Amino acid sequence: MPSRRPERRNEESAKAIVRAALDLCREVGYDKLGIEGIAARAGVGKNTIYRWWPSKSAILLDGLLSAMTSAQSDFPDTGDVVADFKTQIVAACETLTRPDTAPHYAALIGAAQQDAELANAMWERLLSHLVAAAVDRIRHAQRQGQIRSDLDPDLIVELLYGPIYYGWLIRHSPPGREHIHTTVDTVFAGVAASSAEARSGNG
Repeated sequence: MPSRRPERRNEESAKAIVRAALDLCREVGYDKLGIEGIAARAGVGKNTIYRWWPSKSAILLDGLLSAMTSAQSDFPDTGDVVADFKTQIVAACETLTRPDTAPHYAALIGAAQQDAELANAMWERLLSHLVAAAVDRIRHAQRQGQIRSDLDPDLIVELLYGPIYYGWLIRHSPPGREHIHTTVDTVFAGVAASSAEARSGNG
């Protein structure tokens, strides 16, 4: 679901539309959010919105992307993969649960379950590069002998990040720093390389 971005788009109006969509989503919820309401709040016509975006979800996705920081995908590399993932996951969780991102992200995840186009857009524009960054960090740790080399990095990503989404989306209780640290420690205790692999990676 690529956003429609003509070269001569009025960026001031576009920003007003995105802000209106984000504000209304918080106020009335995703289900009651409509293009007419967004247009009225932004002071533009519906046709203006449809020239630039195909749907309300596309507007929200643009807003979410602009609100989220690059820090969520950046991994420190201190040489200690456990410490690095603790740092990154805490930062990611703080980003996901901010008032300007949490309701919109949750709404889009819910809508994507019934909208394959939106699901693909979220993966391509938002999630794929975040997962790729995590996979790259795991592969680096495997080469260093910190993690078992026979494990699929994507599986380790699921083990690390799945509890965050479970706590946030299912139990409505985003994990705190201590819980995240315990989760990361538990996962890496199970995927740690053997002594022989560690010596090989360090050699």
